[in-house]
Amino acid sequence: MLTILTKSPQNATLKNMQDNNTDIIFPCPFSTGYGIPARQAWTLLKVFLGYRFVSACLFSILFYSQTEPSFLGAYDAQLYTYCIHSYFAACVLSTVFVFWRPISYSAQAQLLIFSDIIIFTLLMHACGGIGSGVGIMLAVSIAAGGLLVGGRCALVFAAMASLAVLAEQVYATITHSFVTTAYPSAGMLGASFFAIALLSFVLANRSEHMLKITDQQRKKIINLEELNRYIIQKLQSGIVIVNPEKTIEVVNEAALKLTHTLIKPKQLTDISEFLERAFEDWLNDPKQDFVLLKLPNQLELHVRFTVLPTPDEVYYLVTFEDMSVYNQRVQQSKLASLGQLTASIAHEIRNPLGAISHAGQLLAENPQLSKPDRRLLEIIQTHSGRVNCIIEDILQLSRRGPTRRDAIHLQSWLKEYLNQFVVEHCAALESFKLVLAKEPLTVYMDPGHLKQIMDNLCRNALKYGTPENGIVTLRVYIYQQAPCLEVLDQGPGVSPNHIPRLFEPFFTTSSSGTGLGLYISKELAELNKATLRYYLTSDNHSCFRLFLMDANDIRIAI
Repeated sequence: MLTILTKSPQNATLKNMQDNNTDIIFPCPFSTGYGIPARQAWTLLKVFLGYRFVSACLFSILFYSQTEPSFLGAYDAQLYTYCIHSYFAACVLSTVFVFWRPISYSAQAQLLIFSDIIIFTLLMHACGGIGSGVGIMLAVSIAAGGLLVGGRCALVFAAMASLAVLAEQVYATITHSFVTTAYPSAGMLGASFFAIALLSFVLANRSEHMLKITDQQRKKIINLEELNRYIIQKLQSGIVIVNPEKTIEVVNEAALKLTHTLIKPKQLTDISEFLERAFEDWLNDPKQDFVLLKLPNQLELHVRFTVLPTPDEVYYLVTFEDMSVYNQRVQQSKLASLGQLTASIAHEIRNPLGAISHAGQLLAENPQLSKPDRRLLEIIQTHSGRVNCIIEDILQLSRRGPTRRDAIHLQSWLKEYLNQFVVEHCAALESFKLVLAKEPLTVYMDPGHLKQIMDNLCRNALKYGTPENGIVTLRVYIYQQAPCLEVLDQGPGVSPNHIPRLFEPFFTTSSSGTGLGLYISKELAELNKATLRYYLTSDNHSCFRLFLMDANDIRIAI
């Protein structure tokens, strides 16, 4: 029995074999190669079944029409009648089996070829032996067997057909059925069977080789198509392809995320009316191929238009770039240069500052100093310490190493961080309240940078948020399709006049602050592709909101 092989580890079921898109293949056990796909195999079997029907009808019509002279059934009309009726019944039964498929393809194909060898051999005997010419019909069945089941299987069918013809001649000789026998003709007919079988074997091998190459190319094309689709969907830049009717054909996940669109838009106007007008202006004036798109959520996008010519139709490519990503690259370059400069300046200032501080400490040990002089020494020591803090913060900027981002489970990390912060800063755990999202959120960020940002925000919340008026709330939730970490205190909010300068370096409203904490926090956030913003709540309390990168939504940057 011939076996059915599939690309999966398990054999396919009969129901799967009926699927036109299945990858089931039917090689002969005596052959090598990929065989033929299921759909093509069943189609060939149906064609061969149609040929059998036509042959059965022609043999029946020519026999019953009594056209003279006729050699059909000339030796044994009863045997001829039985064979034709059996052949026709076998064709009907095979039709039912082919469309219902209760048994495997290979078994059905073998049964058809075997039945042809038996029936055509009996018909040849009933018509008068080798001389009737009916035996040549076996050649078609052998060739069909080689194509249907496998190249080398045709050799087996040829051997069986040759033996059947030879057996018919031996039987005719023993029973003296005919006046003369034709062993040479039987031998030549058998040789022709083997020649046809060999030709079928060569053709089947070539067909299998071409099918193998075609299958490999098909897989390669499918893999490349899937790879292209994955790359387009995972690009950090938003991609939108528009046809001449301004209908959106393709849109990737980044475009939906940047424009905060939940479902695929059909037209450019579904994203922004300003974008559609800019696209029309670009069609009229191709030189103006970019525009800055300001969205309601304060996100600014750089939009560029490009023509995508194809052999049949022209399409247009619209790319969206988050300006914050561009700003981050500029910031990295700026900080690299600024770090080297500030490190040199800080070291040069620290040496004389250390001398001033040390001289002040020595002078304070003089017991003959008056009270006003001691007050002046306190001022020197206080401001020396403040300048030293500024230098430490500047050196912190210059010492910052490369960003090493990891996937961080935000809820569990925040719980551990809060316990650690309370111990390090001698704060009361009751001063904080955690509000965590129900769904697990995993962010992609440098853990050390995240801790430094949270240290600055929590220290400011305790210092300026007047905890005696209310606790500091740390909240984790999804905001605008991105993980968000919020620090909310109950103190008086920042004056609206000061908000635009809040993240500027050395800007502070406190006499004891350096004005670098929030600036460093914002720079660290941008280095990790995060965003730190300040908001005033409805009751004028301070709220710092840190938008983080989702670890499950990593984009490919180009």
